[in-house]
Amino acid sequence: MTTDDLEELEAYVADHRAALIDLTLDLLAVDTSNPPGDTGEIVALLEEYLSRFPVEVERVAVDPAKPNLLVTLPGASDRTLLYNGHLDTVPFDADAWSADPLGERDDDRLYGRGATDMKGAIAAMCFAIRAFAETGTEPPVDLAFAFVSDEEIGGDAGLPALLEAGRLEADACVIGEPTCEAGRHSVTVADRGSIWLTLEASGEAAHGSRPMLGENAIDRLYEAVTTLRERFGTRRLEFDPAIEPILDESIAYYEPTMGTETARDLFETPTINLGVLEGGEAINSVPQSARAEIDIRLTAGVPTPAVLSEIRECVADCEGITVADVSWSVGTAEPVESPLVEAVASSAEAATGQRVYRRSATGGGDAKKLRTAGIPTVEFALGTDTVHAVDEYTTVDALVGNATIYAHLPELWAAAVDGTGASG
Repeated sequence: MTTDDLEELEAYVADHRAALIDLTLDLLAVDTSNPPGDTGEIVALLEEYLSRFPVEVERVAVDPAKPNLLVTLPGASDRTLLYNGHLDTVPFDADAWSADPLGERDDDRLYGRGATDMKGAIAAMCFAIRAFAETGTEPPVDLAFAFVSDEEIGGDAGLPALLEAGRLEADACVIGEPTCEAGRHSVTVADRGSIWLTLEASGEAAHGSRPMLGENAIDRLYEAVTTLRERFGTRRLEFDPAIEPILDESIAYYEPTMGTETARDLFETPTINLGVLEGGEAINSVPQSARAEIDIRLTAGVPTPAVLSEIRECVADCEGITVADVSWSVGTAEPVESPLVEAVASSAEAATGQRVYRRSATGGGDAKKLRTAGIPTVEFALGTDTVHAVDEYTTVDALVGNATIYAHLPELWAAAVDGTGASG
């Protein structure tokens, strides 16, 4: 690819923005709320749309109601750049919306459930395919696209099924999750580790008028949670030096909205959220049992198993408390100087004319699954901070910007991998 090729791709997207808008509205018109998460209709729509282009299209489903779509556009080398996006959305209450949750345009805004998370990005990815095909431009690498189901509920029918079947082989991946808010742009290059902990407390029942004759299981449980927060919630984490640049960028990204100290605490200490607390049968009884579910997050670079071991020791010191269930994950990260991060960030900065932060996500999703599977992965999409909100929307400028960036990305990534600039 030459500089002229990049300019031609950019011009094609700009000149055909009306078609990009139409495609986005078509995707929004299909209700893919999860649950139930039926993606059959939207996959059929994409199959028909892509049938006019020189791509290989394959439907892959372990659940007939939740098919995934794999698309391949051959390029000039045997390296593969993967684009990933999820087709399902969170549910919506139509009565709460002032716009049509199944798609409505109002000047520069396109409203609808999934507009920014992430049917707009999927439309932009498909339009990048169209731009390559219609301009006769051969990408420098093979381009693969995985449009998946079941992401919003963390189900197994989408990306996990493709990974388990060995259907995703790529040298790098960009996921079209929205990574911008309040006028700031970013590429997420890391996620956080997690410990989901279920604690159970046992006590001794008694009448509520004589509580001193019993042992209150809820009190014991809450004391245990308080102990966890005191021992771990304010502890400064120790990081691999390679994580420090990501940490600095993450704090800088979030400090305008939450303040410097809060942003620093978010990444430099564990976060501990008591999400579920259950126990007791009546107001006039001392509860004999209680249960809590706790969500603990750790910045990438912190060894989750070591922290979990300390948490188990802490729980063992709490009378009447046992760990009933636990699941955990390790945070993952891409080096900020990697070819993939550099390619995405530089193309986004060129398109927006603004700084693009190279930051960590606050949670973890499909990017973690892909990195764990050995595929370098980042998340990037221009959009709005209306994810999962009433009157969710994206903008025409965001759609055009995403399609342009996704079309430019193969050349910039190939050049970064080869250690060269874009050819001219």
